[in-house]
Amino acid sequence: MKIGLFFGSFNPVHIGHLIIANVMVETTDIDKVWFVVSPQNPFKKRRSLLHEFDRFDMVNSAIFDNYNLRAIDIEFNMPRPSYTIDTLVYLTEKHPDYSFKLIIGEDNLKSFPKWKNHDKILDQYGLYVYPRPNSKPSEVKGHPNVRMVEAPMLDISATFIRNCVKKGQSVKYLVPDSVEEMIRGKKFYM
Repeated sequence: MKIGLFFGSFNPVHIGHLIIANVMVETTDIDKVWFVVSPQNPFKKRRSLLHEFDRFDMVNSAIFDNYNLRAIDIEFNMPRPSYTIDTLVYLTEKHPDYSFKLIIGEDNLKSFPKWKNHDKILDQYGLYVYPRPNSKPSEVKGHPNVRMVEAPMLDISATFIRNCVKKGQSVKYLVPDSVEEMIRGKKFYM
């Protein structure tokens, strides 16, 4: 079985994330997409993050009705900050019958060579890349294990969503209803 791993802070998970995950399952040879909720991205400041369990709960509520999507908390018990290669190696050891592919936005290709063991990720796992606005050219794009996936060009920002919540503005249609209910009910980002 081929599993697409969609890493992210998901702070909060939004419609753009769900659309991309669904496109990967419906239009590529990926069988299932696992949302890897990252407790701490090495490139992001920690203070803006909700607690990882709250973000994990929001992802679960957003995808509960889609058999092909799953949230995993594998990085919660790993050293921090979490590095993609370490998670990939761990998952490969735990699930030797699965083939793992990394799902990333095209905007991440330019900085991809700065990732820990990026060459190992490319050679042993490969990338499924969805289009993103303002993406810079990258030599990584030509690698034989990089697959460009046709998908809607989405520019939905979790920062924009958090700012709307802070201002008391609606986030309807930006996040699933269940996520909006959690944000309002638990007063996230206020």
